[in-house]
Amino acid sequence: MPRSGLEVADIFRAHGAAWRAANKSHVSLDQLKVMSAIERCRTAALGGHVARCEDCAHEHIAYNSCRNRHCPKCQSGAAKAWLAAREAELLPVRYFHLVFTLPKPIANIAHQNKREIYNLLMRASADTVLRIASDPKHLGARVGIASVLHTWGSAMTHHPHVHMIVPGGGLSADGTKWIACRRNFFLAVRVLARLYRRLILEGLGKLHDAGKLRFFGDHANLADRDTFDVFLRPLRKIDWVVYAKEPFAGPKAVLAYLSRYTHRVALSNSRLIRFDECRVTFRVKNYRVNGPGRHTTMTLKTDEFIRRFLIHVLPKGQHRIRHYGFFGNGSRATNIAMIRHLLGANTPDRDHANDDGINDTDEPPRVLASSRCLARVAAGD
Repeated sequence: MPRSGLEVADIFRAHGAAWRAANKSHVSLDQLKVMSAIERCRTAALGGHVARCEDCAHEHIAYNSCRNRHCPKCQSGAAKAWLAAREAELLPVRYFHLVFTLPKPIANIAHQNKREIYNLLMRASADTVLRIASDPKHLGARVGIASVLHTWGSAMTHHPHVHMIVPGGGLSADGTKWIACRRNFFLAVRVLARLYRRLILEGLGKLHDAGKLRFFGDHANLADRDTFDVFLRPLRKIDWVVYAKEPFAGPKAVLAYLSRYTHRVALSNSRLIRFDECRVTFRVKNYRVNGPGRHTTMTLKTDEFIRRFLIHVLPKGQHRIRHYGFFGNGSRATNIAMIRHLLGANTPDRDHANDDGINDTDEPPRVLASSRCLARVAAGD
């Protein structure tokens, strides 16, 4: 389906001021900063630079990017840079894809406690895999994990979950050999789900005891520990959703997947169809449906569209992509070199910057080769 050319920035510029005025007591400083960044991105408000073709002297003004991680325009370049670094770290083994979700009652309180519960979600899901994988009854190896936090469903509802990419095997306890899992089986999902449930519920209890959870509105009574325990009790008896997908068809398929998921925002510009004074229409995917009805559209009132987009603004300093096990940042390069040696795999020729050195933007280059006219570049030639 062709793109409409619309951007989230267009909606914010047209309706953002009125929305902020109507919701000034319910919008956070972080959300205000995201709105401002998206509205100003690639405009004269952020300044820019002039590029001149040395052949024909044609000049082109390129406005600066906002570089905000919630901006739909600024994530494609960040994803490309991050993927270039990950490509150098791919191992010649099968990779598995796991998804850890939170039950709706906990997701509801996570909306009021984003930093604490998002951190708990990422830690508990990673600890679950690391513990079960290290157990000799299962794999008996130290595995590596790349985790990506998403907080939305296709309709931009609040749905915190973790996508996890894990190589199919790990290092032995003494680090002298690679232990591969079965071809199409990584770890037992039911075992993972039970430990994950326990770690989340224990973590919530510790957060409550430490006074780190806040409760408002319909959840205000949960500030009492006994009431909170009663609230959690039914969740101890239900099955929690840990989903294991089919293994990827080779390392390149992992990169293709990561290119779509690592730097995604709540709604990309390509999903927008139209908007007017009152409504916004965009494409959605119904994951409960297979076949022709899976892809459809949704129309929201403009104020509800803006509200939904902004509930996915992460707290300042919250990391959306994290690495655990032998992919941990402190020893990643050493571990990958060791694993390649154990597998008899060649080391890639290219060197890549690590995560900390990536320029999180897709700002246009400031220098153009003189052999190509800027007029043609601007025209997309």
